[in-house]
Amino acid sequence: MDMTERVSVLILYVALVYHVGAAKKVMPVAGPDIYKNKNLDQDKLVPGEKINNVISFGAKANGKFDCTQAFMDAWRATCHSKVQARLLVPEGTFVLSSMFFAGPCSTPEPVTIQVVGTIAATTDLSEYENNEWLLFEDVDGIKIIGGGTFDGVGKNSWKTATNCKEDPDATCVRNPSSIYFHRIKNGIIQNVKSTNPKGFHIFVTNCANIRLRRLNLTAPEESPNTDGIHISQSIDVEVAKNTIETGDDCIAMLHGSHQVSINNVNCGPGHGISIGSLGKYEEELEVKDIRVNNVSMVGTENGVRIKTWPNRYAGNASNITFSDITMQNVKNPIVIDQEYQCSSKCKGSLVKLKDVVFSNIKGTTTSPIAVDLRCSDKFPCESIKLENIGLSLKSKPTGSRCANIKPIYKGLQNPPGCL
Repeated sequence: MDMTERVSVLILYVALVYHVGAAKKVMPVAGPDIYKNKNLDQDKLVPGEKINNVISFGAKANGKFDCTQAFMDAWRATCHSKVQARLLVPEGTFVLSSMFFAGPCSTPEPVTIQVVGTIAATTDLSEYENNEWLLFEDVDGIKIIGGGTFDGVGKNSWKTATNCKEDPDATCVRNPSSIYFHRIKNGIIQNVKSTNPKGFHIFVTNCANIRLRRLNLTAPEESPNTDGIHISQSIDVEVAKNTIETGDDCIAMLHGSHQVSINNVNCGPGHGISIGSLGKYEEELEVKDIRVNNVSMVGTENGVRIKTWPNRYAGNASNITFSDITMQNVKNPIVIDQEYQCSSKCKGSLVKLKDVVFSNIKGTTTSPIAVDLRCSDKFPCESIKLENIGLSLKSKPTGSRCANIKPIYKGLQNPPGCL
């Protein structure tokens, strides 16, 4: 093959790769919710259930030995079992590098990973070829339980971390997430702890029927880009009874978040609960049917926030409710920001926002602007309702700021609504 032919083949290859990468995004199909109406707090061994202790596969609980191969062998034995089985991580500290927990699995009921001890990440970022730490993929029915800890050992990695949320470059590479759910259906993460992740604590994408319950997620306030729970392109996600103290969003919902329910969450420190940023990428899927209820926020950078990039790509977000939220010393309690990361002369966002409710939000703020609603001049916000808002700045009055929006007010309004 001469040089001209080689160049032609290379160009064709690049074109094909680009075409595949630009394939239209689609939502996962939820299918039957196998956990509906079940008591998820109970964990009982199924008669005859096999327990695969990672120590039996060569793991050592000394906090030094690399147990990756032992965990891989234990996972394969558990996932491919024809009888019910669970992977057990007993007391002690087990060191793991980046690892795939790949399906599909063969167990009759959801496969269980019971973490009693601590799983600690290696510190060499060059080992994370897939850009995540623990990847769970293509499993229908999985439970991660046990009261144990996932330690991302992230402190050193934060020094060189890139904040991809604020970087307009779509090729930005973030630090590895600790737990990454991809193409998971009927998944539960419950009663475990995550500490000091290199990147996000938990990342859920392209998933359906997910429960995230009774979690304790912690990282220092200054740790960069350490979202507690990061959700995208997923349907039917329930987040409940969690405590999140971290350096970025406690919970972030990005494009394609459908039917997400957040209830009984303590957030702070952190950047609050966010929808977005939206409009950063082409062909983003709609965000819709979001319910955030019964949340407590203490000392957070933001409270409840919707953020979209100005003048990039189109998108939609609708049918969103934030209700029964208490705030203590929150800097920016209620925010719609369609000028995200734009300092001056912003061009209008192409993301359309409508049918959003802020209801029964009360507490204290550290900012003179407690309600900040800045919508797009190209697509002004539609049907934005504020009901019973009570936010105070100690003895000083607080205010509202509005642009390209006609809010609908009901009940108490402190600060007073925009004229």
